Amino acid sequence: MNRDSRYLESVLHHDIPLTREMGLKVLGWQDRQLRLQLPLEANINHKSTMFGGSLYCGAVLAGWGWLHLSLREAGIEDGHIVIQEGHISYPLPVTEDAIAVCDAPDDAQWNRFLAMYKRHGRARLTLETRVVNVQGGEDAVRFSGQYVLHR
Repeated sequence: MNRDSRYLESVLHHDIPLTREMGLKVLGWQDRQLRLQLPLEANINHKSTMFGGSLYCGAVLAGWGWLHLSLREAGIEDGHIVIQEGHISYPLPVTEDAIAVCDAPDDAQWNRFLAMYKRHGRARLTLETRVVNVQGGEDAVRFSGQYVLHR
């Protein structure tokens, strides 16, 4: 785990205590991709699969964490990130530990977002997250979230 991963995990566990109870771990931050681990045991439901609420939370947090670290790298530390809207689908059950993955949006979208924030103190960005079963590697969850950054 690199320094940025440790930093983000500390922020999540301190500022969002639910992440500790979920057993959420930051697996990695590299090549503009964030990976979070969600253990089945801490998030299991009555069907022996991962609870949908935990999956939703993990997907939202992967996007939030991606944006938090990306803004930090861009030298922007004066904003507040909130999720404004989210759409989720659960094509497969999660039957084991899972990994929530958020990849960078395209450069043009990211640059527009930064410019808007610098100019107006508020900007929106849509991020795509997926949650995969560790063993199978198939997308079990697909999430699209609109995040707002404001001063």
